[in-house]
Amino acid sequence: MEILGVILLIIGGIISSVCHIWILVIAFHQSVLWGFGSLLVPFVTFIFVVMYWAEAKKPFLIFIAGGVLLLIGGLLVAIGGA
Repeated sequence: MEILGVILLIIGGIISSVCHIWILVIAFHQSVLWGFGSLLVPFVTFIFVVMYWAEAKKPFLIFIAGGVLLLIGGLLVAIGGA
């Protein structure tokens, strides 16, 4: 069970990281200020996603799916270690 949790953590981390970079690319395409704001200031990425939902919907939803995999993997690792 612990190995499955670690695998899910790795896959979820990769998916979330790639989608965050994808959103950053979209933000930089919109404007340099959105790009740097999303990169450096907490929560600006979420504001960007809300304001430009049509462009950022797909990577954001995949990012959320990666986060769910991270959560499930973390729970499996925690349960396996107990």
